[in-house]
Amino acid sequence: MHSFQPKNLILGSASPRRKALLEAMGLEFELRQADMEESYPEGLTGHQITDYLARQKATILRADLDQDSLLLTADTVVWFNNSVLEKPADMNEAQETLRRLSGQWHEVITSVCFSGIAKQLTEHAVTSVKFTDLSEQMIDTYLQIGHPLDKAGAYGIQEWIGLVGVETIRGSYTNVVGLPTELVYKTLRTMVPGGN
Repeated sequence: MHSFQPKNLILGSASPRRKALLEAMGLEFELRQADMEESYPEGLTGHQITDYLARQKATILRADLDQDSLLLTADTVVWFNNSVLEKPADMNEAQETLRRLSGQWHEVITSVCFSGIAKQLTEHAVTSVKFTDLSEQMIDTYLQIGHPLDKAGAYGIQEWIGLVGVETIRGSYTNVVGLPTELVYKTLRTMVPGGN
């Protein structure tokens, strides 16, 4: 039995990976979805982008909160060569993205916005990931058996390409999956009465 459970925890996300990670943490929560265009002001970089988008998602859902509710919204980007690698538009773009990441370091940045009625806090985690040199055969295999189109950077670390292609990782693994769980748990415990 888990002794720690925020009263009305709400996950404002359509991501099946974030849902699965919160469930694996033993937390009970309600699922809501923020429908929004994921655009951000020019000039933002790195975690400024994910902070902004996580807060924007919260703004849409925050109006419906009651006194005991705590809303979690999150945004993840892949940051490579000082720019964002978005979710690929099609398989050709996914292939090109993986070619660019081959043999290179990149950063996966996730911001999590914690919103109650009276307070809001945004935290972020940065994980450095290095791919081995990906052969064309490895990339083609992943494009056939994986799910690159719904993921920033065109890959899921928990999928085949992550198992065979990720050489080194510095930082939170779950952050790369989509939610930095240790950071989430630690922050929830500081925000929820009796959580410490």
